Amino acid sequence: MSTSNPSPQTASLLIEIFTEELPPKSLRRLGDAFSVGIYDALKSAGLLGEDSIVSSYATPRRLAVHITEVLSQAPDHLVREKLLPASIAFDANGKPTAPLLKKLSALGYPDIDLSTLEKSGEGKNEALFLNVIAQGATLEKTAQQALVHTLGKLPIAKMMHYQVLQKNGQLADVEFARPAHRIIALHGDQVLRLSALGIDADNQTEGHRFLASDIITIACADSYVAALTTQAKVLPHFNQRREYIESALLKAAGSDSVLMPDSLLDEVTALVEWPAIYECHFDSEFLEVPQECLILTMQTNQKYFALTDSEGKLRNRFLIVSNIQTDTPEAIIAGNERVIRPRLSDARFFFQQDQKRPLASRVADLKKVVYHNQLGNQFERTQRVQAITVGIAQALSADESLASRAAEIAKTDLLTDMVGEFPELQGIMGRYYATYDGEHEDVASACSEHYRPRFAGDALPETQTGTILAIADKLETLIGIWGVGLAPTGDKDPYALRRHALGICRLLLEKNLALSLPALIALARRQFTQSDVQEKANGDDIYAFIIDRLRAYLRDQSVAGKPFTAGEIDAVLSQSPAQLNDLMDRLTALREFNALPEASQLAAANKRISNILKKTTTVIPENCSNALLQAPAEVALFKALESIAPQLKTAYAQRQFVVFLQALVALSNPIDQFFADVMVMDPNPELRDNRLALLQQLHQKMNLIADLGKLA
Repeated sequence: MSTSNPSPQTASLLIEIFTEELPPKSLRRLGDAFSVGIYDALKSAGLLGEDSIVSSYATPRRLAVHITEVLSQAPDHLVREKLLPASIAFDANGKPTAPLLKKLSALGYPDIDLSTLEKSGEGKNEALFLNVIAQGATLEKTAQQALVHTLGKLPIAKMMHYQVLQKNGQLADVEFARPAHRIIALHGDQVLRLSALGIDADNQTEGHRFLASDIITIACADSYVAALTTQAKVLPHFNQRREYIESALLKAAGSDSVLMPDSLLDEVTALVEWPAIYECHFDSEFLEVPQECLILTMQTNQKYFALTDSEGKLRNRFLIVSNIQTDTPEAIIAGNERVIRPRLSDARFFFQQDQKRPLASRVADLKKVVYHNQLGNQFERTQRVQAITVGIAQALSADESLASRAAEIAKTDLLTDMVGEFPELQGIMGRYYATYDGEHEDVASACSEHYRPRFAGDALPETQTGTILAIADKLETLIGIWGVGLAPTGDKDPYALRRHALGICRLLLEKNLALSLPALIALARRQFTQSDVQEKANGDDIYAFIIDRLRAYLRDQSVAGKPFTAGEIDAVLSQSPAQLNDLMDRLTALREFNALPEASQLAAANKRISNILKKTTTVIPENCSNALLQAPAEVALFKALESIAPQLKTAYAQRQFVVFLQALVALSNPIDQFFADVMVMDPNPELRDNRLALLQQLHQKMNLIADLGKLA
């Protein structure tokens, strides 16, 4: 049994790995994973205080973590662990058995005095327990283990293999994201004897590659940020560096708007340690090219920030984030302007070349593009989408010729040079080229709009033609890919079928389209001649899949800021609605109904009726006979139902769902009285079946809007 350490030191801990330039697109994740890995290991070992704060740092050439209130040694602690039943721990002679000795060795106590082991319990329940005071973990040993483990678990897509010359003159094989050169490990002002990646830790790092390339000595863990900022020309904190860049871009833009998507901001932040913003220009003649092309060229190829005026039109000036701060940036600016010109020239060339050939002339060439080896080429897919589009247009009494034409040319921009260079522009270039070709405005818009919604919260198509084509395109993908056995499983959904299903739901619901979802699925399935596709893409399965995505979508909707409950959503969707356009109205009406005093009473009664009807094995008559009604309570219920039937019919036809549900309140007392006074399952089969018929009619009327029993 060991003695406790009387006075462990508490100080901040700093660990830094200094490397060659790290992968920019994963730098933020690397920094977070590095700090979390070290922090969790120290916390598990009891080396952190209750108020310890962890800070993560990541720059192009370093990963670092700073943690406050770190102990040099964790407090000693009681270890009490059940070992084995006493009958197994010792043999008949009272000597320890092999299983006991193996267990003690595994726990790190092979030489413990067996007389110190604790026995607890009686008879068959008597067991042997280890009961010792264990010495607290030391920081140096724990940090060494944590460092090696964390470095080995970092989310690095591709490792680099290299060799390091060690102090003994031998070369050691190392693998890491990029070659590492230095490691700092400081507890307060004390260097911890850690080593990893073939490097022994000290208290030195290097500054900015160009602005402060000297060796920087870090006096203590808490001076890390100040030393890097003042001496090394490095802003080590990723988020603070990002915020600085964003603020500086906005300032430099003046009255213009800066296009700075999060992905670009993150990547640029990962490329610089001491950011500086400079303004550059390109020739205004390039503005004749669609601005989406120029913007994508600047963002994707050069990591530049495009500027737009108050009307959203692209300016011929742009901003760059440099890793070099200087009072004479003319060479940097000129270099970047020189680099961007050929990129923009390429974009203009592609645009001009593509316009020499109309989109319609490219339709036949879609036969050369394989869509899926079991589903044919893009031309065959286009024909399927075209047929679905025409069917939807007919159902909506929309312009069939526009819908058909849009479906025919929508995918042809995939064959253009511009989309070949920038696949992100598919659809966008289709709209430009279709407009140039003189296509109808709605057809041109549909070339772009049919991809919407591309993600959660994305805008929907604005035109009816675009909406129709969007539904058709998504249905064809869903049926076809499902039909070749690639339905989503777990977190795998390579063809984004969940996104397509949600898109269909949003289009039908938010565009208020009175279309039957089962009919749409059947229409799409008929366009596939492959029998195995039709068999695998079962209509009921596809419907259930789409409704499941709808269920998730409805959870995010609300009335007056209050989300719909799972019971309310289930009440509406359990009716297997064919049309989705009135679901929000139904949910809103159900929410109002649920607030009525009689709601819970009617919901409970409805659930009771459902249970009775489910258990019935006989064939229930379609209509209840007035002549067979005997008990006053069943007569009263029949008359109450008849009296409100016209009101229910009118309200339902006019989609006045609130009025419909409020009218059901009149049935509350008659239903309760019926169940109090009437025996449904009467020995007389004629009376029994008639009463079941009454309940069936009642059930059908009550559940036209939603299954009220789901609210019980």
